[in-house]
Amino acid sequence: MKKRKSLKIGIDVRCLIDGKITGVEEYTINLLKNLFETDERNKYVLFTNSFRKPMGNLDAFAKYKNVSIRHFHIPNKILNFFFWYLGWPHADRMIGGVDLFFMPNINFIGLSKKTKLILTMHDISFEHMPEMFSLRRRLWHAFINPRRLCRRADAIITVSDSTRNDIIANYGIDKEKIKRIYSGVSDDYARLDRNDKSLVEVKEKYRLPFKFIFFLGTIEPRKNIISLVHAFDKLKDLNLPGNEKLKLVVAGSRGWKYEKTISVMKGAKHTDDIIFISKVPNKDKNAIYNLATVFVYPSFLEGFGFPVLEAMKCSVPVIASNTSSIPEVVGSEGILIDPEKPDEIFTALKDILSDKNLYAHFRERGQRRTFMFSWRNSAREFLNMVDEKF
Repeated sequence: MKKRKSLKIGIDVRCLIDGKITGVEEYTINLLKNLFETDERNKYVLFTNSFRKPMGNLDAFAKYKNVSIRHFHIPNKILNFFFWYLGWPHADRMIGGVDLFFMPNINFIGLSKKTKLILTMHDISFEHMPEMFSLRRRLWHAFINPRRLCRRADAIITVSDSTRNDIIANYGIDKEKIKRIYSGVSDDYARLDRNDKSLVEVKEKYRLPFKFIFFLGTIEPRKNIISLVHAFDKLKDLNLPGNEKLKLVVAGSRGWKYEKTISVMKGAKHTDDIIFISKVPNKDKNAIYNLATVFVYPSFLEGFGFPVLEAMKCSVPVIASNTSSIPEVVGSEGILIDPEKPDEIFTALKDILSDKNLYAHFRERGQRRTFMFSWRNSAREFLNMVDEKF
């Protein structure tokens, strides 16, 4: 049997420099952690750049014997301009030369022609819904040119079949070049005993009610929170028995065009029953999921949808959109709705909150569904792809 050769693999971790944790950062941190724990054969060099002191901490990766970190201090605008205009300097050479370079997300880059590139594409929502992005973000995508980056890549990872099919259809990429590798769900999320002290602490910290509908995600138009608010207003008008004190808790950092969403929440008929939490640290998320009665995620388009999976892992029934990748995550173990139709959100909420058997069904089945999403499996599939293609 032929012995597999050891490779030197460069990884672009510039997405972790700002210290904020969105879907891309969640993906990068968890995939790399499991990759480094699983693989003792290959050597990894992390490429990062920040002129100022980085907000993100990469020390967690430094403990692995086969991992080294190369940090550069070039102003990002200057480096990105040279990457875009000249395709230089070559990031692979900056970190001492590599056999393979992995980008967990699209970004400006310059690479030697001989260096193989693996690229993760989370979604191409910017192609389908440009109106959901700021002018600055649209220009960023235009200059990066994801279509050209996909063509340059020797292999592409997508986190869903939905994104895989999108790239094939819109960019004309050979399907053999693309491998779907599902993301996992962090072990930080789990069903807690009702007497767990963290539940009491977090409930008091955020003054959470006994019964609430929960949304977690960036406050931006694409997340479709306004439709959820309208559905909630309609639900409260019914004054269903046992739900008189039901609240809506919306949590997440303010994103692009967040003002309209905040305005709609403040102007809602039942605004006194809507609680907004601007930022939730990772250490508190598990407890809030466990305290929630139901989780609703009516996003118009997602590459994967981590919050849906996190809620299911905590045994919280889920109502989510029937678009893009979300049905792949939820399967038949949650209620899928058309995000364009607030009445479907309302009906789903009414049904699950008034039918104890339906509620119990999705509470149990949803948690079991999450067993098929493992970061360790994601890492193994990544390594298998490297072995097959390189």
